[in-house]
Amino acid sequence: MILLQFDKSLSLYERAKSSLAGGVSSHFRVGGHPCPLFFERGEGSRLFDVDGNEYIDYALGQGPMILGHSPKPVIEAVETASRKGQLFAGQHELEVIVAEKVREFVPCAELMRFSNAGSEAIQAALRLARGYTGKTKYLKFEGHYHGWFDNVLLSVAPPLDKAGPRESPRTLPGSQGQVAACTEEAIALPWNDLELLEKTVVANKDDLAAVVMEPIMCNTNCIEPEPGFLEGVREVCTREGMVLVFDEIITGFRPCLGGAQAHFGVVPDLATFGKAMANGYPVSMLAGQEEFMRLIADGAVMHAGTYNSNVMVMAATNATLNCLAESNGAVYAHLEALGRHLMDGLRDAAASAGHSVLVQGLGPMFHMGFTAAERITDYRTHASSVDMAKYARFVALMLERGIRLIGRGIWYVSAAHTQQDMTRTLDAASESLRTLI
Repeated sequence: MILLQFDKSLSLYERAKSSLAGGVSSHFRVGGHPCPLFFERGEGSRLFDVDGNEYIDYALGQGPMILGHSPKPVIEAVETASRKGQLFAGQHELEVIVAEKVREFVPCAELMRFSNAGSEAIQAALRLARGYTGKTKYLKFEGHYHGWFDNVLLSVAPPLDKAGPRESPRTLPGSQGQVAACTEEAIALPWNDLELLEKTVVANKDDLAAVVMEPIMCNTNCIEPEPGFLEGVREVCTREGMVLVFDEIITGFRPCLGGAQAHFGVVPDLATFGKAMANGYPVSMLAGQEEFMRLIADGAVMHAGTYNSNVMVMAATNATLNCLAESNGAVYAHLEALGRHLMDGLRDAAASAGHSVLVQGLGPMFHMGFTAAERITDYRTHASSVDMAKYARFVALMLERGIRLIGRGIWYVSAAHTQQDMTRTLDAASESLRTLI
């Protein structure tokens, strides 16, 4: 197999560092092998970089490209709509059409508001929860990521030697420059421990406005909720008068049209969406039950944004949802089948090469990690057992063989991936795993 060259990307990266901080425009693009790559175009399941290298892509823009790169229905919808205008500082019919579709698909979505990024939607959810309850704090979980703002960049990847005891973790900031007081807004707990959650909620119920979680933990590993966990949290929130918020920025429209809440049959009060809902165009959404969303509707809780529901992103969202819903959501069977095939193939390839790996997830998205653990249920079991340095070496070997992966171990599958892509990917994985030390 011919290994790839990256001369032009390396040259552009050196050039970029003189004008872009760190040579990139997002913290999560720092690093990579041999540097942050520069791409010219994407088509279907493939990316093409400035050196002429072609990759089968499982990063998919960090998750959004559920239909693959440059799908014709989405591109054409955006082109057609944008010829009529881009931004009106007023309403247009497309946003109503999209909202009506979302109401049909998403269980909690009685009313909604659109914004641009996941971080914005989460801030709106927290403000609304505080406005509804009159309380100030929220409960989150270690390893769950809810955006980069000060009040939520907490205990996302806390060093285990600083995180405190499992039964009463320290809530830790994730960056220099965060205000120290931001840690007082949140209580962080290990995920998937209903008994500990209930005990903590009872002790702090006078202060807690909300429980916020990824219903499938995708920002660390790809961890499903334990049986009864989501149902138990739902019951606790209802009983103690707290708002239950699902952060479905990743899971929204990925496992099924209704997101993780439909997949598991547990309906939150509020949920945030983004990524897959517009196949790469910058949109996010806060959706919720009318009882809560009416505070935004009547202006008691303020929500705004110049670019919210602009013509291009609404056209992209409408076209993407149409594609996902086509033939009663047949695309999800395709995503599931390809994902499960990849998961099984990676397990077999690792075993043949003598590596201990854990591959877990749903199929449309899953995680691969080098570990002897048979099961991982929360951040601490992930951080204490998964060899991330070894996975980084695996990612570099795969990239050199034309397979692009995300460094933290999550894989995304798109509607554009094919069985031929799976075969080539598993061949590259087998070769990389035999080479890996």
